[in-house]
Amino acid sequence: MSTPIIKPGSTYASVSDKIAEIVLEEKLGRKWYLGLALSLLGTFIFLYAITWLFIFGVGVWGNNVPIAWAFDITNFVWWIGIGHAGTFISAILLLLRQKWRTSINRFAEAMTLIAVLCAGMFPLIHLGRPWFFFWLFPYPNNQQVWPQFRSPLMWDVFAVLTYAFVSFIFWFIGLIPDLAVLRDKATTKQGKIIYGILAMGWRGSARHWQRYEKSYFLLAALAAPLVVSVHTIVSLDFAVSIIPGWHSTIFPPYFVAGAIYSGFAMVLSLAIPLRYFYKLEDFITIRHFENSAKILLAMGMFVAYGYLMEAFMSWWSGDIFERYIAFNRISGPYAFVYWSLIVANVIVPQVLWFKKIRKNLKALFILSVIINIGMWLERFMIIVTSLHRDFLPSSWGMYYPTRWDFLTLIGSISLFFLLFLIFIRLLPMISISEMQKLVDEEKS
Repeated sequence: MSTPIIKPGSTYASVSDKIAEIVLEEKLGRKWYLGLALSLLGTFIFLYAITWLFIFGVGVWGNNVPIAWAFDITNFVWWIGIGHAGTFISAILLLLRQKWRTSINRFAEAMTLIAVLCAGMFPLIHLGRPWFFFWLFPYPNNQQVWPQFRSPLMWDVFAVLTYAFVSFIFWFIGLIPDLAVLRDKATTKQGKIIYGILAMGWRGSARHWQRYEKSYFLLAALAAPLVVSVHTIVSLDFAVSIIPGWHSTIFPPYFVAGAIYSGFAMVLSLAIPLRYFYKLEDFITIRHFENSAKILLAMGMFVAYGYLMEAFMSWWSGDIFERYIAFNRISGPYAFVYWSLIVANVIVPQVLWFKKIRKNLKALFILSVIINIGMWLERFMIIVTSLHRDFLPSSWGMYYPTRWDFLTLIGSISLFFLLFLIFIRLLPMISISEMQKLVDEEKS
């Protein structure tokens, strides 16, 4: 007998009351305030680091010649990858009629939007003159100076903006029935007005539900290809170059698999504490974690295959530069990064073959954190080790991150958690309407 998706015996009232109560309760727990305080502190540090960067320039980072990309682009690719799980869970699993996605899709969608926001900042602050960011857009101008559409930087702009826009619309459409529930249950006049405006006149009529279902599935069909296309375009930032270690046709599927891998790891990192602190055992069951762990294991095997094929093709190509890059990653000055990511992304996740581990929440949480660290190291390895030694030994160099690199990374993580904490305070973290559908299906 399979593990149930929702606790047997749940009713419409119990579902809506318990989820809405988290948003509408006036008193907040100390742990939420503690998390908010720590996130605010980290965000202020991030703003301080960015201000210092704007005043003194990109030179405050460890970037140099030839390592012009380092922590900044590493963070960009890492955050974009984390944002992929939300769209995968919401869109692709919805089209595949996977009902177990219901309890985790809402906060996974919010995770996507926040991660894309964090990712989008790094190419802008990396520009050197970020106040001229609008030069990247094809806006009308008298001098007819248009963006270079052959530049991967332009592809990133359009890909990330499209992904963010479609993900936001998809997330908001799914929220409308739940906003109506909050409107009806709000005890303050201010809450009724705000949630009433956001609910857009939702009354739950048959016509409303018909239009809602059509719109939701149409947006899911539009969002599903973005899971593949966005990180494929990010991978082309590297693959279209002639730099050894980057010029590889395996990068698009390799990057997409890695994105879903790190994204599901972040979903587990968020779902397990949310389930514990907000007593959501009735909604987020062991089945959700087991299925997520299975996807994590599958994506981990894809990533391991990518590592293997990357090394094999470097040898098989006969290109001395490609062979040297592969050898340098294994035994060069950044070898500790390579072997750390192999342990974190390939060796440690093999424990997910065991059912006991897939059902052990403490083990899953630790594993998800290790994978996210490993995936960040993977992006660092791809970017830095390919740049610090290229064709000419005379242009070789080393990259040493400064404190501003670390403060920017830590600050972006703090900003992510700050926005996520605000989200779970103001909006339902679990879809009320979709959980109520599960109640009907469990009864039938």
